[in-house]
Amino acid sequence: MTMVDNTAQGRFELSEDGHLAWATYRQHDGQLIIDYVFSPPELRGRGTAGRLMAAIVAEADARRLRITPICGYAATWLARHER
Repeated sequence: MTMVDNTAQGRFELSEDGHLAWATYRQHDGQLIIDYVFSPPELRGRGTAGRLMAAIVAEADARRLRITPICGYAATWLARHER
């Protein structure tokens, strides 16, 4: 499983078992703003969104961006997984 940065749609994508989880984002002044995280019903409860968030954090660290969550799921996940 590899996260893809779909810049044309402004979202990070993670495909598992033929289904796509994604997180919409924007970049501004050294921030990676996570607007919304979506996981389809087929992937819920399996940790897919958490794996997506972990990959987003790794990408933000590599780009030296600070993550600003707008999405409640992203904010909760980040609070539970302090860096």
